[in-house]
This record gives sequence, C-alpha cells and structure tokens, in this order.
Amino acid sequence: MEARSIDIKETVLASKKLSAADCPGITEAASTLVAMKGKKVESFDLKKGLSDEAKAAMLGPTGNLRAPTLKVGKTVLVGFNDAVFAEHFN
Repeated sequence: MEARSIDIKETVLASKKLSAADCPGITEAASTLVAMKGKKVESFDLKKGLSDEAKAAMLGPTGNLRAPTLKVGKTVLVGFNDAVFAEHFN
C-alpha cells in the first residue's frame, strides 16, 4: 500500500477473523465487488445485493475474509492483483 501512496483510513488486525457473516456489512454501501485470487479476477454488481457467489469469492479456503480487503469509493476490492490495483490507484 505504501508503494502506491494509498492513504489507509482503518486497519483491522489479522487476528480478528472476519467470516461470511461480516461480508454484508463490508459491502453495504458498495455498488461493485472485485474479487481477486492471483490472476483470476471476478467482478460482481452489488446493486441488487450480495449474492452467495459474490460472498464465496470474498472468502479464502478457511472461510475467513481474504486479505487485503479495501473500500475504494463504491468499490470493494478483495484479494490482490497488481493490474487491478494499478487501475484503481494510478
């Protein structure tokens, strides 16, 4: 985050495990979710709510929220992909 001069407003420690139950609260004011797992990037329209598929894309194999998770305007970014971060932060 520092390399891209991203101003972090809130940090949640990794010891606080966030699960599927926390996903609606994270996405409530968002209109788009971008879930990234390596080179795989999925985009979800959240205007009609958070689908089960979108919620599953937010979670890792342990059932916890993937990191990093960022809110950028009305977009929630979950996971990491350099090209997607470049698109949102350059």
